[in-house]
Amino acid sequence: MILEIQNLTKSYGKHMALNQVSLSLTPGVYALLGPNGAGKSTLMNLIAGNIRQDYGKICYDGKTTEALGREFRRILGFMPQQQGLYENFTAYRFLSYMASLKGMSRAEAAKEIEWALEMVHLADNRNQRLGAFSGGMKQRVLMAQAIMNDPEILILDEPTAGLDPKERIRIRNIISEIAMDKIVIFATHVVSDIEQIAKEAVMLKAGKIAAVNTPEALCDMLEGKVFEAEMSQGELERLENQLLIRNLVKRDGRLIVRFLSETPLVGVYSSAVRADLEDVYLYYFANGKGAMA
Repeated sequence: MILEIQNLTKSYGKHMALNQVSLSLTPGVYALLGPNGAGKSTLMNLIAGNIRQDYGKICYDGKTTEALGREFRRILGFMPQQQGLYENFTAYRFLSYMASLKGMSRAEAAKEIEWALEMVHLADNRNQRLGAFSGGMKQRVLMAQAIMNDPEILILDEPTAGLDPKERIRIRNIISEIAMDKIVIFATHVVSDIEQIAKEAVMLKAGKIAAVNTPEALCDMLEGKVFEAEMSQGELERLENQLLIRNLVKRDGRLIVRFLSETPLVGVYSSAVRADLEDVYLYYFANGKGAMA
């Protein structure tokens, strides 16, 4: 099971949304990271077949998705970032409707709906109207429609957007569980959601791949470039234009500053700390003064 993306290119008018993007994906979770406009949604919609590329090809197990046609659509699950829900529908009725759009028979749909509801922990809410669901429950029913045909490839566009920490953890655990034998592409701005479950992180910047590697390897690249220092307000004001600041914490009238720098500060004691994926995100995607990449 291998999804190969070869030199994928897509423009909208004069705007180059994707530029020669190539990836090779096998079962596991792939985090798709990048700021707005980086090309994440374009890449996912190209894989899903919702739009066509200008150049390049997408292959699954050696065959192009165009050649596979409906066969590829049957093994693909897609959870868009925004999808309207029929508020008066029950969860079961909504999933029945989605099953009919996927071309499932009534018997097949009944079996798949039961399985999907169990997977997203909504079996007890099957007859509840969607209008009464919380934001997290709505995200889970959207995930249920994406996994309903037990897809081999699952595309999730911001599945944890707007959720509280408890629901984010629940969604993350569901994704981790179903990714054992699937290729899962997980686009998110919440870096902490994927740091522990991603097989690899794909960093997209201005339509190009800036980096691809395991989260651990990406963090290793920043060894000796992430620091914490205790500063006064005056020291911070003097140095802030030279630093790529991750966060500030005020403690006993002093500031604890976490920042990225090619070298330790001169004149201020700082200690190197282990980078995490949020540091990596800042390293690749920060704008303005202090940006290192």
